[in-house]
Amino acid sequence: MEIIDNINHLLGDNIKQDIEKGSKLKIAASCFSIYAFEALKKELQKIDSLEFIFTSPTFVPDETVDKIKKEHRKFHIPKADLERSFYGSEFEIQLKNKLTQRAIAKECAEWIKRKAQFKSNSGKAPMQQFACVENDITPSVYLPLQGFTAVDLGYEQGDAISNIITKHNEPASTQVYLNLFDQIWNDPEKIEDVTSQLCDHIASVYKENPPEQVYFFMLYNIFSEFLEDINEDVLPNDLTGYKDSLIWKKLYNFQQDGATGIINKLETYNGCILADSVGLGKTFTALAVVKYYELRNKSVLVLCPKKLANNWLNYNRNLKTNIFSKDRFNYDVLCHTDLQRTSGESFGTPLDRINWGNYDLVVIDESHNFRNNDAFKDKETRYQKLMNSVIREGVKTKVLMLSATPVNNRFMDLRNQLALAYEGDASNLNERLKTTKGIDEIFRRVQATFNIWAKLPPEERTTDSILKALDFDFFELLDSVTIARSRKHIQAFYDTTEIGSFPERRKPISYHSPLTNRTDVMGFNDIFRELSLLKLSIYAPVSYILPSRIAKYEELYDTEVGGGKSKLRQADREKSLQALMTTNLLKRLESSVEAFRITLNKLKTKHADTLSTIEAFNQRGEDRGVADNSAYYENAEPDDDSFLEMEEDVIGGKVQIKLSDMDVASWEHDLKVDIAIVEALLSEMQKITPENDTKLQHLKKQIDSKVHNPINADNKKILIFTAFADTANYLYDNLSGSIQNRHGLHTGKVTGSSTPTSTLKKNYDFESLLTLFSPRSKEKNIILPNEPNELDVLVATDCISEGQNLQDCDYLINYDIHWNPVRIIQRFGRIDRIGSINTSIQLMNYWPDISLDEYINLKERVESRMVIADMSATADDNPLNAKASDVSYRKDQLQRLQEEVIEMEDLKTGVSITDLGLNDFRMDLLGYIKENGDMASIPNGMHAVVPSAPDKGLNPGVIFTLRNRHQSVNINQHNRLHPYYLVYIADDGEIIANHSEVKKLLDLVRSTCKGQSKPLDDICRLFNQETDDGRDMSAYSNLLKETIGSIIDLNEDKDIDSLFSGDRTTALIDTVAGLDDFELINFLVVLKGND
Repeated sequence: MEIIDNINHLLGDNIKQDIEKGSKLKIAASCFSIYAFEALKKELQKIDSLEFIFTSPTFVPDETVDKIKKEHRKFHIPKADLERSFYGSEFEIQLKNKLTQRAIAKECAEWIKRKAQFKSNSGKAPMQQFACVENDITPSVYLPLQGFTAVDLGYEQGDAISNIITKHNEPASTQVYLNLFDQIWNDPEKIEDVTSQLCDHIASVYKENPPEQVYFFMLYNIFSEFLEDINEDVLPNDLTGYKDSLIWKKLYNFQQDGATGIINKLETYNGCILADSVGLGKTFTALAVVKYYELRNKSVLVLCPKKLANNWLNYNRNLKTNIFSKDRFNYDVLCHTDLQRTSGESFGTPLDRINWGNYDLVVIDESHNFRNNDAFKDKETRYQKLMNSVIREGVKTKVLMLSATPVNNRFMDLRNQLALAYEGDASNLNERLKTTKGIDEIFRRVQATFNIWAKLPPEERTTDSILKALDFDFFELLDSVTIARSRKHIQAFYDTTEIGSFPERRKPISYHSPLTNRTDVMGFNDIFRELSLLKLSIYAPVSYILPSRIAKYEELYDTEVGGGKSKLRQADREKSLQALMTTNLLKRLESSVEAFRITLNKLKTKHADTLSTIEAFNQRGEDRGVADNSAYYENAEPDDDSFLEMEEDVIGGKVQIKLSDMDVASWEHDLKVDIAIVEALLSEMQKITPENDTKLQHLKKQIDSKVHNPINADNKKILIFTAFADTANYLYDNLSGSIQNRHGLHTGKVTGSSTPTSTLKKNYDFESLLTLFSPRSKEKNIILPNEPNELDVLVATDCISEGQNLQDCDYLINYDIHWNPVRIIQRFGRIDRIGSINTSIQLMNYWPDISLDEYINLKERVESRMVIADMSATADDNPLNAKASDVSYRKDQLQRLQEEVIEMEDLKTGVSITDLGLNDFRMDLLGYIKENGDMASIPNGMHAVVPSAPDKGLNPGVIFTLRNRHQSVNINQHNRLHPYYLVYIADDGEIIANHSEVKKLLDLVRSTCKGQSKPLDDICRLFNQETDDGRDMSAYSNLLKETIGSIIDLNEDKDIDSLFSGDRTTALIDTVAGLDDFELINFLVVLKGND
């Protein structure tokens, strides 16, 4: 008997000495590693045979195979580990990192065919583990043996405290073990032959691998937790039949992925924000989700802005214009404003009797309208009503939010929207998130980072710079509860063959139009100077309350915000309203002379009415009081079409001020000054008739030119957008007749505030009119098959700037420029859509006839009034653009609007959350596993070879997928995939993309590998020549060492940064020592092909 300690005396060396030519080797062990074969290769070539028994079931059929359910995988996983350990156990890292696995496996396979036979325990009864070397002289038995690996042989370090083996060579004892082995070997009830299965398995290592398999195995490892957490409760249930619905079949592949992801997130986190870019069909994606829940007998409410209601109502009614009428949608539609109404009806629903708490799913279109959660005294805001009555009350409510701009310029915007999903109680979401910090802390830190970033010089204020500065917990949060993809992402990473492409965007046409060619009318700048003189004191009665009476009103109407930090005073609210009114006047002037005239007239009437109230008080002592409606403009935008009518819709709850409590003389004086300015401006505007309205006449010529010279064959369609219904009416009245007379074309008008109109003799509803304008995209042949007519020109307000597919049209004119560029992008998104039949599309913008600098300064002066009012009014960060005062930035943005069509993601008005999530990859993996089965038995260390494509960012090098074996060591501070790491290294050792650039790397691998289901023979042949069929992998092994070095270096750099950041440091925490701490999962070789 001999003791082998595997320190001074190694088992491998001892076996080498015992093996001689003709020896027979008999081993019963839990696993077999090719690196053990490599270590004893010379000696193993001499033996007569190897008989190997796997002591636990290995390469035998599973008792249960369930690819998704976690509980059924408990037996499957350890068994898979045994099979995968054939290619090296977790402690043979150094050997595996030499990347020679493929060459060794090939050699081992050839040897097995000649010399070895493998059998496996087919039952659950445990077997003793030992090895016998049988030769002509004295047989030797070694025990106990854990496995047959380089660690067990003593050549590699394991994790066992000791690895002592006893060698027996006394004939009496060795014969007992030989007999036991032979007895088991020859018992078919206990074991079965697995040699052929093993040979097939080895072939998977030395054969060429399809790039797609490497991509999916990468995902399989990275998202293993996701797969384990998946069960039928959080995935769409196919038995509902939702995939048979018309809406599901109508979706493109990326929309189906989005809908599946949304359902998964709603079931897991109770809420989701869909923030796909303009033109990617968020409405249809949301409808597919709604249908899924309706099929599960759930009650659904769609909450949308009033201007978008028609779009949603079209699909839940039994109308000819409803292309999904067979789906029988039955969701309710209400408007955002209905939340604050307590009487009357909304689309037939009596608001006083509605059961708000009975909805299982609420879909909020334009959810960014609920980004503010400020409180008002004695008044429930829309946000609070939604939270209290719809979400918290009654049944458990899931929340799907739709918005192209969920983050405006405060990250609290996003937090407030997400709070709707977790009922305002952060702990409801925190316990489900895989983050180190709670949601409130995540947003606090992110906002602080954003505030610092916003103060950087423009050249440093890049998307990259803030993404690097943001906490990875924030990305984890976004990934959990948002789906946000850009058109660039869809074009790059989805097969769009069936869908078609986006049309080419022509350079925008910009026209700077004077108000009129008459010389006796003041110009734009002069009018603005007059507008600047307006005090608009009619909207600020609180400012005239006598000092002795002011306390009474403050007590009644002022509101605490920010948890009692400050007060939103009524006077501040009024200042903000005055600025909004000035802006509204200016924007109406920009839009059209007519819209400006109508507004001035309304203002004149309002002043006259108020002055007569004051006169009654002065002469007869009648104190009817005056109403202050400023609170009702809280969420208004100055170019909302119904801006001036807002206060007319308000019933009760107004701030009432007695004239006897006011300095009436001062107020009357200021009102008279204002009305004089208004009357003077009105008399100027009356001089401009349609005939000498320069912009209108230019538009007529532009229409003539487009009709005579179409940019796509025979396409005469033109879509004209304006912010205001008054302008739309003016344009329709002055264009439709001449277009019909001169070109024989029909014109239509939709404004949202009046019945749709057209030059066709029949009356059409909203959706029918749009169908006549865009017959192909709206499927007119199904909806209105007997209608021969079409519309070629459509005048519209922003009631159709979202949620409409009008891509039959190829020419869009913005008759006025919205100050928010997002609206311009949304408008253009009606025709700039995937699947368009047009080769190219044209955008035309009308600008005021002043220089860009003057235009910017004018906007700055108007908005500065709003900034001052806002800063005094709220305790939170300034909700206006963080760069509102950055003139150079604004100039650049407007300049770009004139030169090109801007993507939403390129606006740089803040941080776009587009393309940061990893949902598409999870859906990819889920689809693959469902189709092809589990990947647990696939060995680590596999590779595929693809050709370089520098134009796609694919330069020669290697993309490594690694796993940090020490999960507790938290390089995780900088890696959202921890413990997995992706790194792209060039052939020369330069890091192309480090492990913090997760999304970029996964996108790259996806676009390169997905769909490549067979090895690329030519490039594989080249790789095999370079590496001598995988025997000489030294160049790649060195790149792997440099890759691991880069991870450690980057971590150390970030640690040092953290010491000086004033935040909790990541330094002095356990760190990674080096190469041995990482296991190679797989790698993708990017090889330069032969030119």
